[in-house]
Amino acid sequence: MNGIAVRRALREFALVAALFLAYKMGRLLVDGHVTEAMNNASAVWHFERTLHLPSEAGLQGSLLGHEWWVRIANCFYAYVHFPATAAALIWLYVRKPETYLWMRRTLATLTAFALVIHALYPLAPPRMLTGVGIVDTGRLFGPSVYGSPSSDTLSNQYAAMPSLHVGWAVVVAIALVATTAGWKRWLWLVHPAITLMVVVVTGNHYWVDAIAVLGLLAVVHALVPRAAVPQIPAQRRPATVPAARTPSSPPRG
Repeated sequence: MNGIAVRRALREFALVAALFLAYKMGRLLVDGHVTEAMNNASAVWHFERTLHLPSEAGLQGSLLGHEWWVRIANCFYAYVHFPATAAALIWLYVRKPETYLWMRRTLATLTAFALVIHALYPLAPPRMLTGVGIVDTGRLFGPSVYGSPSSDTLSNQYAAMPSLHVGWAVVVAIALVATTAGWKRWLWLVHPAITLMVVVVTGNHYWVDAIAVLGLLAVVHALVPRAAVPQIPAQRRPATVPAARTPSSPPRG
């Protein structure tokens, strides 16, 4: 790997690290808006009931009697989201630079828009609502990625809508489906499907959080162009002087 490639890789690493940091720093945007976030949560819950969407409490309740499945869902929520996204970015950077650029730009744009929405419309997750039959599976069964909402300064627990867990998973699936071959590539769609079930079962998101992020992704897709493959300039080689041609001997005879 030459110097230009190393600098480009370091630049991309810094950009992706900044993206992940922005994701985590959203907590600062909702300080002082906890009451508003809880009121919005109650409004969203009742809005879903008017739409006759399936009850998140019913889905979670069907799994609570199976502790190991709940723990698996908690582990998926805690340990798969960021590593899966990072692994996809690294693989695409090495193998499919054009799709990597599209994915990085899409994630950055989606996250930026989502952070604005989180600031304008703070929303507590269903696990914080009382009287709806939803529990915090991370706190009850472990592992949990969140501390007490009043003291957790490392994550934004009032940013349920739109769901970036679901949004990032959809982007990962689209990128990998587009860059792999054969019918098995469609199996990548299982990732966002499992992610959706996990964020609902664990009490971290409402159905409408996923619907909202899909609508936002449609807008982002229209804004982010397909990127051209970056070309690494070839190293210059010293010019070679062609050897002098010697006259051929005249035919004898």
